[in-house]
Parts: sequence; C-alpha cells; structure tokens
Amino acid sequence: MKINLLSCDAIRPDRRAIAQCIMEISPGINESLANELTDILLEGDAVDIEVNDKDSASALRALRKLSIDYEIIE
Repeated sequence: MKINLLSCDAIRPDRRAIAQCIMEISPGINESLANELTDILLEGDAVDIEVNDKDSASALRALRKLSIDYEIIE
C-alpha cells in the first residue's frame, strides 16, 4: 500500500521518532533515508512511502500518534 505523508501538525515534532516510525513501517528505508524524508516532511513537502499491507493498520495508527496527516494512494 502506498501512503502520501502530507504534513505533521505536532507543536514540537519529534524528528527522531518520526524517522524511526518511517523506517519501521516502510520496507527498504534505512536510517539516513528516513532522516532525509523526515526533514522533507517537516519542511512542508509531501512524502510518498510504501507500507506492507499486513502492517498497514498499525502503521496508520503510528502515524496518527505522531500527528502526521496522510492520504492512502493505493
């Protein structure tokens, strides 16, 4: 399943927690790429990631917990 991460509405977003979440929910993303995607997201640009279908419910819950707005692409 593809997800488009739109923005982070947290007052003080936790960069480390967001990068860790992206790395855990998306296969093939290493730590440096997760940090780069986190920076892009926090600057206000959308980020596309791939999530395993079997882990999609827990991935979406983790994103909501971090105040990340997303849309499901497919």
